[in-house]
Amino acid sequence: MRAGWRLLGQSGSMLVIAVTLSITLSLLVAALASIRPDLVSGGVRTEWLLLAISILVALFAVTISVWIARRALDRRAFRSLGLEWGAPAYRDLLIGFLIPLPLFALIFLAQWRLGWLEIEGWGWSEGNIASTLIGVVLGLAGFLAVGFYEELLFRGYYLQNLRDGTGLGLALFLSSAVFALAHLGNFSASVASTAGILGAGYFLAYGWLRTSSLWLPIGLHIGWNFFQGPVFGFAVSGSTTPSVVVHTVEGPELLTGGGFGPEAGLIVLPLMALGSALIWVYTRGRRSVTDQRPAS
Repeated sequence: MRAGWRLLGQSGSMLVIAVTLSITLSLLVAALASIRPDLVSGGVRTEWLLLAISILVALFAVTISVWIARRALDRRAFRSLGLEWGAPAYRDLLIGFLIPLPLFALIFLAQWRLGWLEIEGWGWSEGNIASTLIGVVLGLAGFLAVGFYEELLFRGYYLQNLRDGTGLGLALFLSSAVFALAHLGNFSASVASTAGILGAGYFLAYGWLRTSSLWLPIGLHIGWNFFQGPVFGFAVSGSTTPSVVVHTVEGPELLTGGGFGPEAGLIVLPLMALGSALIWVYTRGRRSVTDQRPAS
């Protein structure tokens, strides 16, 4: 089966699974609300519940549909997408997770020194440490799921099937473009944020290119979101989370990204370049994608 039909088949099954799960979970929540309305009432509680449901639906819909498509349409093992497990996977996840830490520390310090960022305090200044830590941990849990299923879909199934059908160069652009367009519905999305997410798609794909594995881009994606939001307090693709540091961004939106987060600002470009350099240093000596023949 040609790559285009395989992608269409996976997308169709993903939609069916997502709709089925959404209806099922909605009915369960409605049943729970009729029995224990106190558990699902209230603004913040309801928002967290809906967010958790949307993440779970996406996680299962993407994972199951990609597994089915990889086995039934591609006729290849699921792990062949770059999910082989072992010592290199542990290291790739950990190093990938840590690479964004200095990047966002630099963004934070640069904006603070330039007067573009006003520090308001710590996350527990108006509450307690326990609630802040719970929020940060829940944020990490959510980003673990998001980092996995988005990389599995965009740098896994989409990019690798597009490479089979169009070649690597066009596949990188198309998969990154779809990744960017998928964020158009986010709060404060704009042309600038779409361009920034397009660049982020290339940045994450570079981790796959250098290692022939998805574990490094998965680690990069998780660490990027976690340090950006729950640690340093920036918006993550238009969404805010409980964070260790609380601040207000006041600098020019073209440079800082404004309410969408740093991806929508020019300030992120040198940071992606630095991150790519760190990836190159870490992966020296590894077998890259370009060292291999594409799947037939």
